[in-house]
Formats: sequence, structure tokens, C-alpha cells
Amino acid sequence: MASPNLHPMINVAVKAARAAGSVINRAALDVESVRISQKQVNDFVTEVDQAAEAIIIETLLGAYPGHGIWAEESGREHGAKDSEFVWIIDPLDGTTNFIHGFPVYCVSIALSVKGKIEQAVVYDPNRNDLFTASKGRGAFLNDRRLRVSKRIRLQESLISTGFPFRPGDDFPTYLRMMADIMPKTAGLRRPGSAALDLAYVAAGLTEGFFETGLQPWDVAAGSLLVTEAGGLVGNLTGDSDFLEQKECLAGNPRIYGQLVSILGKYSKFAGAGDKAAVRQAVAELHDSQTVLPTDDTQAG
Repeated sequence: MASPNLHPMINVAVKAARAAGSVINRAALDVESVRISQKQVNDFVTEVDQAAEAIIIETLLGAYPGHGIWAEESGREHGAKDSEFVWIIDPLDGTTNFIHGFPVYCVSIALSVKGKIEQAVVYDPNRNDLFTASKGRGAFLNDRRLRVSKRIRLQESLISTGFPFRPGDDFPTYLRMMADIMPKTAGLRRPGSAALDLAYVAAGLTEGFFETGLQPWDVAAGSLLVTEAGGLVGNLTGDSDFLEQKECLAGNPRIYGQLVSILGKYSKFAGAGDKAAVRQAVAELHDSQTVLPTDDTQAG
């Protein structure tokens, strides 16, 4: 049912997200029978992703046939190609979790107007949690207004992240990032859905989030939730023009600044001096790692 308090475009996006959530929940009842294919190593797509995406696109274009679509599975093949209004869609963020029956995944839908995110919906079909935001009108979980956490000390803060998982990802640098940040926080978490990670920052459940290798559909909706809840979002150096940079850092204002000061040097947009320091640190980390003996060497 449409809410009179929400922007009309949000109501349509909510309808689309709930329809996709129904597809996902039905499939989750028998996840073993879901057909899975692999886009690349450790990057999976299921028939559920595709069915959820199709119903989202059908719902959005049914209401706004002149709008553009930018979706994870079908790219830009649907909708108007030259519209200033573009829906950015991740039909199932957390596919690997879904495949395993691990209940952390969601639907993410955002509307970009002239390159700026103006509407956002993140829907968790497991918990029936509906996160919504409209530019300038605040962020909400169901009917409750969201505000970021008030914690100001990093050592009291819970930070979420995502791990690299594709061949060619820079694992040594990421290990160095974690070694740098983990002792300075109350805990580091890896739930497995960037859209929900950002929603949880907006809701004050965590104080911050960072991840590299992300696509626009992973972070578009969640980023508006964070800013409308009083938080900040950017790349690892703090630059707010991050959507297509494959880096995301978010947090309440005080924690965000502390995360930038620690993680900024690992950004691909960091200065030459910072990058040299990181290379040196990664080399030292690599040199210090102990190589465990194999059975053959033990036998010898």
C-alpha cells in the first residue's frame, strides 16, 4: 500500500522492491533448487537475481516509461537511453549469502537525477525492513526516522567492511588496511551486503563502513540513506564524488573523519607519498608472513 508521506517515486520503488522481495523469499524456501551461474570466479548470479530484476524494471517503467534503467544484470538495455532520470538497481545484493541460505541480502533501488541520487530504497526481505530516503526529506526504517550513531571515539565503534574475493584483487593491501584499522575499533564486521552495510550506518547500528571494488548499484541507494540520516559518504580520501570510483567509505561525521585519516592513504586517489608508504608497509607485511611447512618438508 502506498504511503501518503512518501515521495510518489519512492512509493513506486517500494512497490518494485517488495515485489522483488516476494520473488526472493519464495526462492529462499528451496534455495537448493535455484539455478546458479558464475559471471567470474566467486561472482555468482542466480535465476532469482534475474527474476527480481525483471519485476523491478517492469514496475518502474510501468509508472515511468520515459526513465532510464541501469541494472546489475541487464545493464542499460531497458528504459530510455537519454533520460535525466535513471534508476540504479541491484535486485539481490548479497547473492553469495543467498545461495548459502545466510540471511543477509537485500534489494537496492536508487533514482539518479542529472547524476545525483535523489530517491533510495533498500529492502531486506528476511526481516521485512524497508529503508527509504528522499533527498532533503530524511531517511526512514519503516516509519521511524533514522539518525546515525552519536559515538565519537573510534575505539568504541563497530565498523563494517567487505573482503576482496575476485582474482586480481589487491589482497596484500587489504590485509594491511585491516591490520591498520582493527586494533583501533571495537570490532570489524563483514556481513556481505554493501547496501545493507550502508543502511545500518544510517540506522546507527554501526558507526562506519568501508569497501573497495564496489559498483554504483551496490552503493547508490545506501549512500543517500547515510547522508539523509546525518552521515557522510565518499571514497577513502573523503571525496564525495565516489559513485563510480569503486571505493566507498561512510560513517557518522566524527568517525568518518577518523576513518579517512587512517584509510585515505590506501585509496587509488591518494597522493604519491601516501602510496609509497603503503607499498613499503605491504612489503613489510609480506616479508613478515611465516611460510608454514608442507607435509613434504616436514617429512624430509
